Amino acid sequence: MSASPAMTQRPTAFVNARLVDPASGWDGPGALLVQGGRIADIAQGGDLGSLSADIEVIDAAGAMLAPGLVDLRVKTGEPGSEPKETLKSAALAAAAGGVTSIVLQPDTNPVVDEPAVVDFLLRRTRDIELVHVYPAGAATKGAKGERMAEIGLMREAGCVYVTDADRPIVNSKVLQRVLAYARSFNTLVAHRPADPWLSAGAAATAGEFAGRMGLPSVPAIAEKIMLERDLALVELTGAPFLVDQVTTAAALESLQRGKAKGLPVTATTSINHLSFNEVDIGDYRTFLKFDPPVRSEDDRQATIEALASGLIDIVVSAHAPAPAEDKRLPFDEAAPGAVGLQTLLPALLSFQDRIPLIDLMRTVTSRPADLLGLPAGRLAKGAPADLVLCDLNAPIVVDLDRLQSKSRNSPFDGRRLFGEVRMTLVEGRTVHQA
Repeated sequence: MSASPAMTQRPTAFVNARLVDPASGWDGPGALLVQGGRIADIAQGGDLGSLSADIEVIDAAGAMLAPGLVDLRVKTGEPGSEPKETLKSAALAAAAGGVTSIVLQPDTNPVVDEPAVVDFLLRRTRDIELVHVYPAGAATKGAKGERMAEIGLMREAGCVYVTDADRPIVNSKVLQRVLAYARSFNTLVAHRPADPWLSAGAAATAGEFAGRMGLPSVPAIAEKIMLERDLALVELTGAPFLVDQVTTAAALESLQRGKAKGLPVTATTSINHLSFNEVDIGDYRTFLKFDPPVRSEDDRQATIEALASGLIDIVVSAHAPAPAEDKRLPFDEAAPGAVGLQTLLPALLSFQDRIPLIDLMRTVTSRPADLLGLPAGRLAKGAPADLVLCDLNAPIVVDLDRLQSKSRNSPFDGRRLFGEVRMTLVEGRTVHQA
């Protein structure tokens, strides 16, 4: 596999493709023309007619041509912990996975809590010239949950939402202020629902399995407790709110009630929590240590059903690189998290027996793009040519040695999936080709 930021010199026509465009509701045969970094023409159900000799023609042979994926939750090590992951290695992994837009979490070193750090990240990613990279800003100074960060200035500098990432804002007064202030700037606030006292030191979800394995655990109700608090503050302030990774049946009940009230709430879940349950930990596999921890099979099935019904809006990779030395430890001491940019699409495709393909793709294209107002996530004339060409029937076996991330902590290691990314384009540039 290779990735190159070189600009495509010629207009390119994709023919004999299966166009999947959740924004328009189209899933069927078609063709598409890329010119000048944008979608110049699109033919749903037909072809583009006669093409001039200067156009490069790519026969998709029935492969899916879809908008490039938009991943709202990506961690890197840069700045501060580059051995885990650099912006470039994360961008290479994204391109290899058909992800054309990523949102960086702010819990780096230094924390992204002021406009100067936002500007640094934007300048670095412009130099890399691979995928679109959008910083999220910290909601509080140092992501410590004590004093509100410079939300307005960071928004002006280019951050797309604010969050303290994995650190819950415990002080309700602080979160109320963040929500109220962010609303005045039309800025989305994301928050992880986890009661910090119940969650402290936990490596697994409380239950028979965690007890048998002797793992420190957190009851699933901890997610619901914090979510109920958060939804009450959203109702008070009217601020747009993103529930960052809902993973339990109990919390889904709260989310359902909040949405039924008409609260401005959007919810994500991670591909990890859709794909694995607590039993998959097996013999203390630290690649299965996540934050939030992997849940029971009942919770996993409830999360899949919530995705199918639309209660959960968006799927994220929750990409969180950790080097080998941080994972080769006793389970309760190992760093949480998993890389996921390169496996997000094929892992998501494994749910086609439960959820139609167009609905699965909506959760990683038009919905996240529309939520943040990004010019992405759709196949439309004039739209940026951010595209993924994926052979849905091509089997792949996840091999850690073939991952582009600097860290290789993938829970999908050795798993057989379907959906090989043949090509990824960003603004018409081929950034990955298998």
